[in-house]
Amino acid sequence: MSVAARVRRVRAPPFVDPAGYARHRPESTLLYQLVEQHYPAFRELRAEAGRPLPEYVQQEFDAYLKCGRLEEGFLRVRCEHCRAEKLVAFSSKRRAAHGRDRCAASR
Repeated sequence: MSVAARVRRVRAPPFVDPAGYARHRPESTLLYQLVEQHYPAFRELRAEAGRPLPEYVQQEFDAYLKCGRLEEGFLRVRCEHCRAEKLVAFSSKRRAAHGRDRCAASR
């Protein structure tokens, strides 16, 4: 077996996070849990009362609930040196429902 073939087989464990790094998990925050639990019913109550939320408000909440979630899309990042991999969730890049400056998932 050639040296190149042996080198290709050596791999670090997948999805190794660098020391001190923790992936943002928006679904574990209290705000996310409250919005996820109560927003759908609130939106329906407003619609039934004939006063639906403006479209831009609904878009912000929908984007907030998708932002930073791996199931909504991600990149697989691999270190060229040690071949360790990790997943980086997409962020929405919106401002209104995410905080003052930018989406917390992109930090």
